[in-house]
Amino acid sequence: MTGVATHCPYCALQCATSLHPAAEPGAVVVRPREFPTNRGGLCRKGWTAAEVLTAPDRLTAPLVRNAAGELVEASWDDALDFVAGRIRQLQTEHGNDAVAVFGGGGLTNEKAYALGKFARVALRTKNVDYNGRFCMSSAAAATNRAFGIDRGLPFPLTDVAGGAAVLLVGSNLAETMPPAVAHLAGAREGGGLLVVDPRRTATAQLTEDGAGIHLQATPGTDLALVLALTHVVLQEGLADTEYLAARTDDPDGLYRSTAAWWPERAERVTGVPAAVIRQAARVLAAAAPIHGGAGAFILTGRGAEQHSKGTDTVTACINLALALGLPGRVGSGYGCITGQGNGQGGREHGQKADQLPGYRSIADPAARQHLGAVWGVDPEDLPGPGQSAVELINALGTPDGPRALFVHGSNLVVSAPRLASVRDHLAALDLLVVADVVPSETALLADVVFPVTQWAEEDGTMTSLEGRVLRRKAAVTPPGDVRSDLAIFAGLAARLGCAASFPTDPAEVFEELRRASEGGIADYSGITYARLDAGEALYWPVPAEDHAGTPRLFADSFGTPDGRARVIAVDHRPVADDLTGGSPLYLVTGRLLQHYQSGAQTRRVVELAEAEPEVFVELHPRVAASLGVVDGAPVRLRTARGSMVAAARVTSDVRPDTVFVPFHYGGASAVNELTNDALDPISRMPEFKACAVEVSAEIAARGVPA
Repeated sequence: MTGVATHCPYCALQCATSLHPAAEPGAVVVRPREFPTNRGGLCRKGWTAAEVLTAPDRLTAPLVRNAAGELVEASWDDALDFVAGRIRQLQTEHGNDAVAVFGGGGLTNEKAYALGKFARVALRTKNVDYNGRFCMSSAAAATNRAFGIDRGLPFPLTDVAGGAAVLLVGSNLAETMPPAVAHLAGAREGGGLLVVDPRRTATAQLTEDGAGIHLQATPGTDLALVLALTHVVLQEGLADTEYLAARTDDPDGLYRSTAAWWPERAERVTGVPAAVIRQAARVLAAAAPIHGGAGAFILTGRGAEQHSKGTDTVTACINLALALGLPGRVGSGYGCITGQGNGQGGREHGQKADQLPGYRSIADPAARQHLGAVWGVDPEDLPGPGQSAVELINALGTPDGPRALFVHGSNLVVSAPRLASVRDHLAALDLLVVADVVPSETALLADVVFPVTQWAEEDGTMTSLEGRVLRRKAAVTPPGDVRSDLAIFAGLAARLGCAASFPTDPAEVFEELRRASEGGIADYSGITYARLDAGEALYWPVPAEDHAGTPRLFADSFGTPDGRARVIAVDHRPVADDLTGGSPLYLVTGRLLQHYQSGAQTRRVVELAEAEPEVFVELHPRVAASLGVVDGAPVRLRTARGSMVAAARVTSDVRPDTVFVPFHYGGASAVNELTNDALDPISRMPEFKACAVEVSAEIAARGVPA
């Protein structure tokens, strides 16, 4: 085997790599490739990604739970027959919607597309959603209503490198996407890196020594801060008024909605000094094209979005960008930092509750007609919109809810909020089927576990945070009796008597996806494996094979009916579970450099697990002193939903009113036992990022922490 060109299996930066043979069978060595997003670099996760391929507990055969409650190996035919039989029985007794499907933002485009088709055509259920609802649904909702199109970055990431100012709202790039930090160099050189975060993260530290400004806001107040920044831009005459008049629908509404958010008021809400707010607004404005600057960018991440007001917070960021005349201008703009590896493509092709492939609405008669023709089914037979992820989970096992659940590419009992409730709903199911590469916490609860291929063992495509479609290529043969998710969909569809075709060859699936997406917002119809393999940089939409793709959106108009961006008035409101006398601190969660998502992969990589082996809680020294705890001592966290014990990590990098816990750990170390499942009314995103918490010293019993 010579080097196989592919991309990292983790985040949406999709760093380019090449895979080379290793001594151990089925193993490879990862080497970085030169590519615009990573510029030849990799983070620790990327360098060590190959270890997951040969994890000691890799799943290699189907598992079925026996009468004694044990998961035991079974043949594929027996496992598929069992699942199909139970599905037929449950749907006969309770209707088609008795079965639900939960997907993931790490699935290839081909698998995400096939999963949505399988749910709606083979299972005929409306109940399908995915873990991207936990990732960037608020940004998607905000950009859709403002611009008419949701593409994380509507410009190449390399454009950011030329900007003189970059405002990062709730994004810790230095730990979540380290190679992307290179694109912030231009902003840092001129003192234009602006970071909004309640913690002094590795990214916030990049603003030091004159490189920028850290706006260390109180958790849950990003919206108020951005309203104040916009207030300064508008009231000090820094706005691009000609742009607002020509390219937005309601410039006056922008002035009205921010008039009351003078910096002194915002200081009382956010804790960021009024003078710092004014300084940050002026730095950002100076970089805008209207003032002759080199360019300005506003980028949001999960810290801004994972709130019950996340859509409004992103909307405020978009409004600020519009005030400065940034969207659609080369070298400036607003964008969202997509998290999961295929977080962009994963939400475009049908595994969201309300979508059909091509980013079409499932409620649109024309979209249903188009997909009915591609799939060979009557459009009237396609189900309507289903429930969002949290609502779907909360319906599982209830009298009128789904009785069976398929999980592909997600680890719900670590990644979902209010985990005690999640486990209860999963336990109430008559059938839980999980497809995974390792025995994740969710897989261990399943009635049937299907072992599936992972990144270096499969062909397909991924779509990066820029909307660029990339080729994933197989480099090794999967171990044991491992099969692709595509084979599972095909095997079950045939057993359920579905007449529609379910190809197992990714190339054949992609050809169908091209037809399915044709004419949609996310149009892939002009993309072919041959073009991608030849190295063409294809950003959707690509409506024809002779079309060069669309690296930059909105140059002439937005995706709204009249081509103008929508100015949506928004206002600040507190977090759903706000501070009380008994719970006087905010709990925030986030990621570490060494780990990824629920940790099912990275906790199995020795180097990464040894670097951060256990969960911890960051406490400000003032809080630690008030509790009488020292660094490393156990503390108990309690919220209205649960409690956990973790070792204290005392640091002044966190605000005195805030504690931080990483969310990569399972079992008793899962912080999502404590997080709130209150939902954003528009995106249906749960409020992971802020809730009231009580912290107390944990009393040791017989020398062992309780």
